[in-house]
Amino acid sequence: MAQHTQPWTSWTKEQYIAQFGGLYEHSPWVAEQTWEQAPFTNLQDVSDKMKAVVDAAGKDKQLELLRQHPDLGTRIQMTEHSQSEQAGAGLNNLTPEQYEKLSRLNREYTATYQFPFILAVKGRNAQQILDIMEQRNGQPAEQEFATALEQVHIIVGLRMRDWAAQQGLTV
Repeated sequence: MAQHTQPWTSWTKEQYIAQFGGLYEHSPWVAEQTWEQAPFTNLQDVSDKMKAVVDAAGKDKQLELLRQHPDLGTRIQMTEHSQSEQAGAGLNNLTPEQYEKLSRLNREYTATYQFPFILAVKGRNAQQILDIMEQRNGQPAEQEFATALEQVHIIVGLRMRDWAAQQGLTV
């Protein structure tokens, strides 16, 4: 990719954070810390460095990051990214029975792991999500913590690809 097609090479720190600070749910600190590692060769480099910042952040900061995510299917204030992702999976049109089951699974999961259930829902339907929730509830805590972080990185990758497509770029 030619240098002139990479808009972030000419951005200020504030512009960079305005564009990428929302990729990690309510966690602009990831973009802030990544900015310090500029220049970036391409968007995959940006994504890789963001992931590395999170992976190196330590368990307490990672837990804080996980806790920034909304419960799936809840009718609370959430970021535009989360609203769009959950609507695309049909979580805004659950039957009363599905909503009750999702609410129960969310409560059980959060009580067990102390952070909300996190899943990249793009391309999945409500029943698939409920099935995955049931499978993951009860997993060993360390395994589920790692799975949740992995899902966060997948979500961010999908968000980055969506942003790139809007800009006519590729990741």
